[in-house]
Amino acid sequence: MKKQAILFWSMIGLAAFGVINALFGNGQINWSSLLIPAILVGVVVWLYKFPPRKYRAKHPKVKPSARTMAKLAAEQRQSSGQKRKHYPFQVIEGNKGKNDEDIPRYH
Repeated sequence: MKKQAILFWSMIGLAAFGVINALFGNGQINWSSLLIPAILVGVVVWLYKFPPRKYRAKHPKVKPSARTMAKLAAEQRQSSGQKRKHYPFQVIEGNKGKNDEDIPRYH
């Protein structure tokens, strides 16, 4: 895991150095070499914010009936009313007796 992180950050550092060197290599900013990556980044961000229709989440076209919605609401009301289950178990006291003053022994 650490080897991958070191490799990743070294590649990011080299890429940043290459971008800075390409922009300011001869003492001037080369705007033509900055234009194409800026357009590509803009297109990727735009597609991320507004994806095409075929990649958007599908919404159901049929509205559920009132009877179905009533059943779902009744099930939710029933399940939320019962918070805990009650089991028919009980605690059986042991033969050793209880003494609260005993300090538990640890290995």
